[in-house]
Order: sequence, then structure tokens, then C-alpha cells
Amino acid sequence: MEEEELQKAVYAYLRKKGFRQTELALQEEQNRLSSSAQSDLAVSRLDNDPARYHDAYSKLRSWAYSSLDLYKHELLRVLYPVYIHCFMDLVAEGHMQEARTFFHTFREDHELTHLRDLQKLEGILSPSHLEEMELARSLRQNKVKIKLCEYSYDLLLQYLQKTQSFTMLGIINEHINFEVSAGQPSSISDDADVVALVGSSQDIAKHINQKEVRWGLLEDSVEERLERALSDSEKAEGENKEVDPEDSKQKRSVEGAKQGVSVKKLKKDKLVGATGKNIRSETSTVSMAPRVKPELTLPVMTTEVEQSILEDLRNRVQLSSLALPSISFYTFINTHNSLNCSSISHDGSLVAGGFSDSSLKVWDMAKIGRPTKTCKNYCLHLLLGESESVQNEHLLGPEERKRSYTLFQGHAGPVYSATFSPFGDFLLSSSSDSTIRLWSTKLNSNLVCYKGHNYPVWDVQFSPVGHYFASCSHDRTARIWSMDRIQPLRIMAGHLSDVDCVQWHANCNYIATGSSDKTVRLWDVQSGECVRVFIGHRSMVLSLAMSLDGRYMASGDEDGTIMMWDLSSGRCVSPLMGHSSCIWTLAFSCEGTLLASGSADCTVKLWDVTASMKVPRMEENKASSTNRLRLLKALPTKSTPVYTLRFSRRNLLFAAGALSKQV
Repeated sequence: MEEEELQKAVYAYLRKKGFRQTELALQEEQNRLSSSAQSDLAVSRLDNDPARYHDAYSKLRSWAYSSLDLYKHELLRVLYPVYIHCFMDLVAEGHMQEARTFFHTFREDHELTHLRDLQKLEGILSPSHLEEMELARSLRQNKVKIKLCEYSYDLLLQYLQKTQSFTMLGIINEHINFEVSAGQPSSISDDADVVALVGSSQDIAKHINQKEVRWGLLEDSVEERLERALSDSEKAEGENKEVDPEDSKQKRSVEGAKQGVSVKKLKKDKLVGATGKNIRSETSTVSMAPRVKPELTLPVMTTEVEQSILEDLRNRVQLSSLALPSISFYTFINTHNSLNCSSISHDGSLVAGGFSDSSLKVWDMAKIGRPTKTCKNYCLHLLLGESESVQNEHLLGPEERKRSYTLFQGHAGPVYSATFSPFGDFLLSSSSDSTIRLWSTKLNSNLVCYKGHNYPVWDVQFSPVGHYFASCSHDRTARIWSMDRIQPLRIMAGHLSDVDCVQWHANCNYIATGSSDKTVRLWDVQSGECVRVFIGHRSMVLSLAMSLDGRYMASGDEDGTIMMWDLSSGRCVSPLMGHSSCIWTLAFSCEGTLLASGSADCTVKLWDVTASMKVPRMEENKASSTNRLRLLKALPTKSTPVYTLRFSRRNLLFAAGALSKQV
């Protein structure tokens, strides 16, 4: 029986029995249900209208830009995540033409700070791309954390309630977590620290950053022994002065009588005194750092190696804003875009390059030639290609003209990373074949092949004491290894995207990882737990560096921004702006006063770390003037992107870059 026939039969029965009031009540209920169904149908049609995203976002954008200047920069933070989720929702619903129109209409608002992400999202052409593209998948599966002051948050809620913008309200509830703080709004310079993808939980990063980090140096380190030796020598000198006061008086009288002493002698005495103060200041900086016990079983250091390190420490040059380092720049020529990575040994005697043809090549600088001692900065060319033997003829002996390097072969894919052991006797390389290989630079052969990662291994780094090394991969994990075991000791998992770079802490108890999810994480090597999450980068993190005292860390990203982090608090101490392209390498000087950065913009820049730490927070709004003060020197390479930087133990700076063709 049809529904209408059933209703007529019911009404006829009620009239027959005389139930007039029941009949009227049933008719009213039927009319109400009919009007409700029509209303739901209208709402459903409105919900399927793609124009609702454009209208709702346009109104939210106009309201945010017309807000009071004091709160505008906080409210504008909401626009970018709402914008990208409106676009992806339109794509998911199949409204491709409307999605493209929406994307290009409002794209200009976000190009300044999110250009890399927009370039990737522009490639979404169908709903299936939302699942295939890693960035889109991460954005849809995880929430964005945004920091707002309490008043800005109230203003946003009042707007959403007043306008009844259910489309915007749904996106904000589903994809954004707000961290509301009392008091005044944060400064504009904090914008990089307040919008980040941190996973589905709002408090995950805050909870992790409450863990204790013991950032000090290892007990009984070589630096500490040198400090004790200098202290003992100073005490001995003091005792000698107290014992022989007459000798000192006699010495002063003799010096007073010698009025004709040469100017060169005076300068030499001043230089010796300054050198002694420099050594003392370096070791004093190291001695200020707290001491911690190692969590890993450290290898035993031989007497010869220890004596070599002590000799380097005694001869170390003290660097400052007035005394910049000497720089040796090695250029790979005729690479034809096949060089993926390079590495320099700690003393600068060996240079390695990893290539797309799965080969690893090592140059010995002693065989190629060294500059004279009077050279302040110099460039040495490492030539590749068909014309190599001809162009290197004046550098090589008759027996070596055919090849100026040692060739290591074994990988089955492009080599993405290479690193020398602290003393240069071993070399590690990682490849797209998901393996890591250990090579001997003395035997010129492969010793071990380490397998554990499931995808390409982007970076591998030896620990400061050797024996242990860390790797990171496309499989979103970092792993700790030891040379004597073919399986990893620890697996660090937690990043939401590729782990692109890894770096050891000075005390070997922690490693840091930089990821395409725009975060840096610090991991405890003993437990494998994440103890810090550093949020603030706006693009993938490509390089990391640790200060010698272990307190600070620098990270460089794809947009050319360098951020200095305090490991104990987890906060960004100072952003350093100046590069115009990817930061591929970072290096702290041995005493931690300078930071060197190498970029794809073909420059090496030297930054005054000490001045960066002392900049008052209120002055950070004056970004351009502050950055000019922090930047000590920019060294352009004309047309050579900088791949690698390395400070030797004596504070000489080595750099390496590549040219596709000789110019």
C-alpha cells in the first residue's frame, strides 16, 4: 500500500470513529514533517554548492584584514590553513574548476610565507591526488596548531557566531587547534613559531618539551684535560712569581734600561700574551658547560690520537667578529648535475663526493696540492669529466694523471650522503638503494653494508667520538648504528614526513633530526624517545649544526631561513635571515662564537652567534637592521652552490661546492 493511500485510510477510520481532535493533530504533524523535509533539502543543496567556500572565505578574509592592527597579525594566521582546506575540500567533492579558481584567486595572500607548499598543492588535479601527495595527506590527517591571545580568540568566536558561517566553523573545528594565552598578543616576529603541523594532539609538542635535556659535555673530555693543564700551569707560574720577587725586580730594571727594544719584539710579546688569553678564554667557555655521563659505551681513544687532538687544541685560532677564519673552498667542476653530496674530513685533508651514478669518489689534498701559508682564502678545483686528465696535468705527477681520486663502487643507486669518521680513517655513505656502506680510506675498500631502512637514506653522520653513527630516511625514521653491528641499535619514529637530515649532540647522548614536516626533533639515544620538538620553520629542514658546548642548535630550511634553538627550553633564540635559497650546510666554530652557512644562492655567510644571543626580544621587530648586525661577512662564490662546510679543530673553515660545467 502506498504512503498516500495509507494516510487516507487512517483519516477515514478516524472520521468514522468520530476522533476529530486526533485527526487535526495528525494533519498538523504531517504538515510540520513536510516543511522540515523541504528545509533539509534546501540546506543539502546549499551544502553541495561549491560557491559557499569562496563566499565564506572571502568574508573571513575581509574581516581579518579590517581588524585592529594590534590583533590583525594574529587573526591573519587563521587564513592560511582555512584557505588550503577549502581548496582541498573542493577537490575532494569533485568541483575541480571551482577549486582552481578559488586557489588562484587568493594565492597571492600566502605566497610570501608558504610559496613552497603552494607550488606542491598546485599539482593536485583530481581527488586521488589528495591521497597520493604526501603534503596533502599530512595536512588532512593532522591538525595545525595556532597561537592566539585570549582577546583575538574571542574576536574570532564572535565573528563565527554572528555570521553563522558553518562552512568556516566546520573547517576550523576539524583542522585547527588553538593555543590561547592570556595577556597581550605576540609580536609579529613570532609568526614563524605559532603556526605548525604537530599531529592530531594539540599538547603533544608542549608535553614533549617538558622533558629534561642534559645538554652539557662529557666528563673527562680532552677539552677538560687541557683546561686542567692550563690551570695547573697558571698556578705554577704564580708560585714562581711569589718565590722569586727579587728576580722579578731585577728583570723589570733590566727591561727599563733597554729603551731601544724593537717594535717587532713588542708586537711579538703582545701576540704571545693574546694567544695565551685566547686559549684560556676558549677553554673557559668549555669549562662553563655542565658535565654529564655518557649513555653509550664510548670507544677507547689511543694515546697518539689524544696527543694529536691536544696539539690541535693548543694551536687553535680564537675567532670573533674581528678575527674571521681562513677559508679553503674546494670546487667540483664538470659534474653535469650528477654530484648529490660532498664531505670534508676534520683536518681538511680528504674530500669526498657522492654521485648519481652510484659512485663515491675521494680526493687526497696532499696529492693535488696545497696553497702557500700566506694565503688567507683560496679555492681549489676538483675536476671531473672528459677533460679532467688534461686540465689536471699541471697538478699531478706522471703516474697519477689518469685519475686524481680514489673510486669507491658498491651502491646500486645514487649516493645521497657521505661523512668521514673523526680521524678520517673511515667513510660512510648512504644511497637510494636503502643501504649504508662503511669504507676504509686506508684500504680503499668496502668493509660493511648496513641494511635496515626500507626507502632511500637521505643522510648519515658519524658521532663525535666515532664508532656510532646515525641515519635518516624517506621511511620517516632515524636510526642509531654501531660499526660492529649490522642491525640498528635504536629506531626513532615520530616525524610526519621524510627525515632529511640528522646531527649528533656534542655529548653523544642525543641526536637531532630535521624533516619535511617543517619540524626539528631531539632524541635520546638510550631510550629512543623524542625529548624536544622545535616548531617554527615554514619549509622542509635541510641542515643542522650543534654548538661545541651542546647548548645551542642551528637549523636551516628550504626557504633560506636559519633558526637558532636553545636545547634546554626548546625555544628559538634568534632567526637569521639573509640567504635567498636553500641552506644546505651549517657549521659552528670550535668555540661557538661564529656560525657559517652555505646555500644554493652561491654564498658562504658568517654570523656572529654571540651578538645573536644578546639581541633583546623587543628589538626583533626590526628584523632587517638586526640581521645586518648579526651577519659578519658574506662570501660569494660567483656561481658555485655550497654543499659542505667544516671547521677543523684549529678553526680553519673548509667548504665544498659544485659547478655543472667549467666556466
